[in-house]
Amino acid sequence: MLDLNVPTITPELGERLVSKDYKRDFRERQAVIQDGASWKLERRQYFEEQNSPSRDALRRGDWQEALRLFAGRRDAAMANAREYRRRRYIFHRVRIVEYPVTPYVQWEMHSLVQDDELNSSRVRIVTADQVAEAEKKQQLPEIVVLGGHTLYNVIYSDTGVPMGSIRFTDPEHVNSWERYFRSLYEIGEDISSYFAREIAPLPAPVP
Repeated sequence: MLDLNVPTITPELGERLVSKDYKRDFRERQAVIQDGASWKLERRQYFEEQNSPSRDALRRGDWQEALRLFAGRRDAAMANAREYRRRRYIFHRVRIVEYPVTPYVQWEMHSLVQDDELNSSRVRIVTADQVAEAEKKQQLPEIVVLGGHTLYNVIYSDTGVPMGSIRFTDPEHVNSWERYFRSLYEIGEDISSYFAREIAPLPAPVP
């Protein structure tokens, strides 16, 4: 059962990182995790992905090219999976989906199901209805917890452009969100079955 007591985010207890510093910090901290797990929550239904040829194809309305480019990233996803197995590391993702499914989420699902199939990450889907009670006061934030030691509250503009993050290392902040992630993950549906039922039958999205 989902815990309705959503942890709080207290920005003044964290450290603000601009986008380039957040990306570097994330890579460095994730690279040294051994025998651990990380968790990512995606709540927004639209992001402006940067440096993504597949995302650019979606913007142009070239759906087949967007999917073809996903197929071309399989080798990189497989390399990630091999490295994670070597380190005994698991990356969990919880994707919250609203209806009707946005073109962005439909596009992203093709990437997520590929990562899940190749064990680059373990993905479960939670619908917005399932978190409606927990979101009575405000929408859930975009959060990443790395290895049980670092939490990032990822910041985006109103139009979905990434703007860095707020980093927390206080154990109380980190542990409370990791517990909440686990409760979300437990109520989620494996992306493989969700994708086959809800996403694969959809027509090409109109950007």
